[in-house]
Amino acid sequence: MLPILDKVVALVTKSMKNPRSALCKTAIMSSADIFKGYPEHLIDTLDPLLLQLLLKASQDKRFVCEEAEKSLEVMTTHMAPQPLLQKLQPYVKHFNPKVRAKASVCFYNSASRLGSEGIEQIGLESLLQTAAAQLNDRLPEAREAARKLLLHLHGVCSRNLPEVSLPEEVPTPDTEVTASKQGPWEQYCFKSLPAVTAQAVLRVTCVDS
Repeated sequence: MLPILDKVVALVTKSMKNPRSALCKTAIMSSADIFKGYPEHLIDTLDPLLLQLLLKASQDKRFVCEEAEKSLEVMTTHMAPQPLLQKLQPYVKHFNPKVRAKASVCFYNSASRLGSEGIEQIGLESLLQTAAAQLNDRLPEAREAARKLLLHLHGVCSRNLPEVSLPEEVPTPDTEVTASKQGPWEQYCFKSLPAVTAQAVLRVTCVDS
């Protein structure tokens, strides 16, 4: 199927738009098989398929929604995290809050496969900013995905961060994380994020500190 994979993906994507729920569901199931069989060949043609899966996972028809969620989970399990996270970036900022929430879950599921080297390749600051932006999302699903991603980043990276020199203008309220208690993770958050956002991140990641 590899020589005609682009045409197959386009047809599957088109079938997902069909108003007949049975046909739509079958197309979604087919997409999961494609993710399993050809994960390294899909990145260039992924965008239309990804959007349709996110839309179907956000709709009210339960059996279609559940099938789309399963396919998205297969996608994040089989496709390499680095290119997939780049594809997901626009959707975690989508105007539709339900699409945004499903994309945030996918973003976490994919990023959770990254170790320290993978995070370094993508950029900890970029991942941190993406997760922090979802902490105040309208939907709990997006907020929970953001919290889980922040905890993963903290767990993988907090012990390997170098000391960071903070600019003098960065405020550190005494009621939150004081300068005397700041470790490399706290310093990195204040360096990479606005002070208020950094405090929100630290309330999630340093709750046991």
